[in-house]
Amino acid sequence: MRRALIQAALQLIAERGVEALTLREVAQQVGVSRMAPYRHFADKAALLAAVAEEGFRALKAQLLQAAGHLEPVERLQAIGVAYVDYAVTHAAHYRVMFGTGRADPQSFPALFQVAAETFDVLVQTLVAGQQSGTLRATEPKQQAQIAWSLVHGLSMLAIDGHLTAVGCGSAAELAVEATRSLAEGLRRQDGT
Repeated sequence: MRRALIQAALQLIAERGVEALTLREVAQQVGVSRMAPYRHFADKAALLAAVAEEGFRALKAQLLQAAGHLEPVERLQAIGVAYVDYAVTHAAHYRVMFGTGRADPQSFPALFQVAAETFDVLVQTLVAGQQSGTLRATEPKQQAQIAWSLVHGLSMLAIDGHLTAVGCGSAAELAVEATRSLAEGLRRQDGT
């Protein structure tokens, strides 16, 4: 039942957005009483937290799969491209994870934990690059925030349809170029 409620929530979010979601509609979509969702979720925020948690778990898995056993610079690029791909492919999840109306991770420890673990994939990639001497030695969390901002911005432009509106290339093509530029900018130069 819990899984069905999460799936129904995602479908409704894809159709109408996070703000329009109600537990009553989710129950109706699943074909259960309007009180049935409350056996699994205390309120709408708890349902959204479960959706976001599932999204972060899937994003983390996709980033780790993309990273594979690549050298840190290539790994940085691969996880950046995988991030944008996840956002475009799973827009409803992504909106719940990062959009307005999202659940506050501080109120949901499991969500907070998996979100932090997902971000840490990027941080550890930067640390590995610094330790190997291929990336400049800077504050890795700050560099991770900058890298995340780049792919997050590109992801939002893509899922909101702004890239096609101005005649840009595909999100995948732009992700490859953006992450290549980022990685080259972070690459250690002689004497730095």
